[in-house]
Amino acid sequence: MNAQQRSVVAAAILFLAPFLATLAVFFVYAFCRAVYFSFTNYNLFDQMNFVGLRNYAAIFGDNLFLSALRNTLLFSLITTALQTILALLMANVLNQKVKGITFFRTAWYMPSITSSVVIGLIFLWLFQRVGLANYLLTQISNYGSAIMTFLLVLVAVQIVQVVLERARRLPASWFDPALAVVSALIALIVTWLLVNFGVVRIGDNPAVNITYYATQEKLFGFLPVPLATIIAQNVFTTVPTLMLFFLAGLQNVPRALYEAAEIDGATKAQQLLYVTVPMLRPVTFYVVTVGLIGTLQMFDQVAIIGDAAPLESIVTLAYFVFTRVFSGGVAEAGFAMAGAVILAAITLLIVLLQRRFFVSDEAFQ
Repeated sequence: MNAQQRSVVAAAILFLAPFLATLAVFFVYAFCRAVYFSFTNYNLFDQMNFVGLRNYAAIFGDNLFLSALRNTLLFSLITTALQTILALLMANVLNQKVKGITFFRTAWYMPSITSSVVIGLIFLWLFQRVGLANYLLTQISNYGSAIMTFLLVLVAVQIVQVVLERARRLPASWFDPALAVVSALIALIVTWLLVNFGVVRIGDNPAVNITYYATQEKLFGFLPVPLATIIAQNVFTTVPTLMLFFLAGLQNVPRALYEAAEIDGATKAQQLLYVTVPMLRPVTFYVVTVGLIGTLQMFDQVAIIGDAAPLESIVTLAYFVFTRVFSGGVAEAGFAMAGAVILAAITLLIVLLQRRFFVSDEAFQ
């Protein structure tokens, strides 16, 4: 290494020094201390003693830890899948060159820069027993017949219009937006007439009184209802950020590929599946990886709900560690660190499995 190369290396180390120092103190040192504490009976105050694998043997007999492990895996898998799919679809929508697209991109990104505490409080209000969610369900139950009539007429009119257009040898699709607007107007008028002439009746059902937080009921027999509301909240706040990654990736997809697909007769859905998705595979890997890490470590939204829901229904591994150390009484720091180490191991394992089985090396070439 000559003098010039040594100078370049020294400059690189100098610029990286602040980051490396931060990484060493707040990650490497902290992780090593957590691993060490997990083999002790440390309680923040008294002299710690080495207990070997006792914490790891006891933690799998702890019901709260098992609930946290189940909730964390459910939350991570469901949320990552939903936010990835929705972010990809939203990026495709916002990748269109239409007037005012900058405003729509900015407006859609707003939830990501809003405080998670504020979003959490809003969702608490939405899912109260007298909140907006129950109000909307009540209105749907009352106006269900009118809504169904509108949808049936809409579909029927759209089919008739498309058939007539194609009979005239015009290239009309089933989802043509211009025809859909006409169909919607006709369906709205027909529904209004049927309601006013008493053919379709509006119901007067009692208000829906679903409990979203103070309940231990489960959706589909496995997903706690309070956890489902946290999933909805998390998806709402993370999709805009992940959408930006897909949007940046879409900017680099050659337009010639879409033009060739159109010439071959591919529909928009086929272009999405066979052009967009394969070309965005490296971006998808990054988005899924970031999503998995973020969801596995989810803490703040559970802490905001707090005592409003049964702890077993919402607790995650990160919140389990917090409650064991800071919930009052004896601070079981050593026991909690065993949970933290298991969380780190699960995170690393899932990312490695995703890297090994879901993304080919060719995607990065």
